[in-house]
Amino acid sequence: MSLFRRIFLLNAAGLTVATALLLGPVTVSTPILPGEVLVVVAGLAVLLVVNALVLGIGLAPLQRLGRAMATADLLHPGARAPVTGPAEVAGLITTYNTMLDRLETERATSSARALSAQEGERRRISQELHDEVGQTLTAVLLQLKRVADQVPGELREEVRQAQEATRGSLDEIRRIARRLRPGVLEELGLHSALRSLAAEFTTHGLSVRHDLDGDLPPLTEETELVVYRVAQEGLTNTARHAGADRAELRLRRVVGVDGGDDGDGVELLVRDNGKGPGRRREGAGISGMRERALLIGAALSVGAGPEAGTDVRLRISTKTGVSTAGASKTGASKTGASKTGVPPQPRAATAFEGDR
Repeated sequence: MSLFRRIFLLNAAGLTVATALLLGPVTVSTPILPGEVLVVVAGLAVLLVVNALVLGIGLAPLQRLGRAMATADLLHPGARAPVTGPAEVAGLITTYNTMLDRLETERATSSARALSAQEGERRRISQELHDEVGQTLTAVLLQLKRVADQVPGELREEVRQAQEATRGSLDEIRRIARRLRPGVLEELGLHSALRSLAAEFTTHGLSVRHDLDGDLPPLTEETELVVYRVAQEGLTNTARHAGADRAELRLRRVVGVDGGDDGDGVELLVRDNGKGPGRRREGAGISGMRERALLIGAALSVGAGPEAGTDVRLRISTKTGVSTAGASKTGASKTGASKTGVPPQPRAATAFEGDR
């Protein structure tokens, strides 16, 4: 029954009862008798209570819809308002859910394009740093070496310091280029890339231990890139904000990642012993990880660890990020075309075009 019909019938019933009372034996004297006051007040109370109940039941779906709209987050997709209530309200909730489906699809598509452009720009900058700045600094270093052999003894120390500063700058340029473009991921595979990442973040104040399962399902190139970037961002947050001295990088095969007993998947875990996530709002780094996880249909969770610190957990389903093309590429060199074994999805939502 529509909301209009419910309210109309309720008001019609109230007016009908009031008319029947006026035409019936019930009368109101002048002055009003106590018994007549009691009857009128009781009738009014009954009408108000019934009216409140009907309106409460009729408008409850709108209140639920309002709460769903207030808590909707496109980075946590899938939550929908239940379709209940009168026809108009049910139609409104259905329209809202359809709009949310469209917004999630459009956001995934636009995010895929943005991240694809970002990866392409990372590749370009890394290449320029390596080819232009790196080669220039290398030439300067060689020239300083020749000058050091010819200058008087009192100037050699200054030339040596210039050599060390140039060599340090060259090493820093190479480190930045490696972080911008994970060449080891393309050349040696995911396992080698993650081991190199753990070694890079292992400093005097932070020790990173890695535990990488060698028996993983074959992953698509897009999935491997997402796994690497999430691990990189997780360790970056640990080094900058967690105040931890130990971290763990774990990659393993899991069973029943889709909630069932069959179907293998992959889980990435970045765990530290720092001060934990607390109640702070998620920053750009975590939001970026969620965006990347959505592109391959993975689930990302960030929360407190079992004892202390922070757990960043990425769970990838066999239906989204795992290739069915055959052999795994995680430990071998990858050249040529991408092997896409994912189910049919919008291309922009599953592929980083800039990585080709």
